[in-house]
Amino acid sequence: MSRQLARTHAELRRQIREIRKGLGQRRLSDDVLRTHCLAFCTALTSHHRGEDDGMFSQLLRERPDLAPTITKLVEDHGLIASILSRVGELADRAVEPRGSALEEIGRELDGLAAIMESHFAYEERTIGDALDAGEPHPAWADTVFGIGR
Repeated sequence: MSRQLARTHAELRRQIREIRKGLGQRRLSDDVLRTHCLAFCTALTSHHRGEDDGMFSQLLRERPDLAPTITKLVEDHGLIASILSRVGELADRAVEPRGSALEEIGRELDGLAAIMESHFAYEERTIGDALDAGEPHPAWADTVFGIGR
């Protein structure tokens, strides 16, 4: 399970790198940028909801000692959700006439990427062993690990 989590995180890292690269090279039209941003935001949000609603609940039942760690991870999800909301708003503005918000989106994505990296590394380090000791095919796995399949 910990390897699946790491693979999912790697895919989310790849997606945000591609969007940031496209912004930096101005390769993406505003409409394509919006589509890519929204798809990424949806994927990351779905991943975190699956963790919050399924994976973390199961871990807390099996390992109540992880409560402080899971509380921190859920707090991170809230912070990331607020940044994703801002990215979505900026992406919507980018397709409006004279609404180019590419530099603002780039800054938000840079900050998001840094937070994601820290969050993912912490999550993998702190709950990986507990995931591997749990059920082999839990009900929440498709939601949490379904990114990029």
